[in-house]
Amino acid sequence: MTGTTRSSDGLDARRKRLLFRCWHRGTREMDLILGRFADAEIATLADDELDELERLIEVPDPDLYAALTGDRPAMAPWNGALFERIRSFRGAGEGV
Repeated sequence: MTGTTRSSDGLDARRKRLLFRCWHRGTREMDLILGRFADAEIATLADDELDELERLIEVPDPDLYAALTGDRPAMAPWNGALFERIRSFRGAGEGV
């Protein structure tokens, strides 16, 4: 897979923006991790989860990737429930 499989049709502007940003991180590994998660979950995320996702996508790719893969401990304030869902989702899917 090289990009989103989900259409942004039917999503509000905030979710469309987040879906795009998850697939356009800057490093391919993070595109695949966050993009796949966003494809599967963006339509059903609650407002507080969207807030958390917006914070997570501001974390530099090397730091977030290291935390998601377990190479480095996740640091507050971005190691909340959504972070754990992304980490679990990543583990359930294809390897990156």
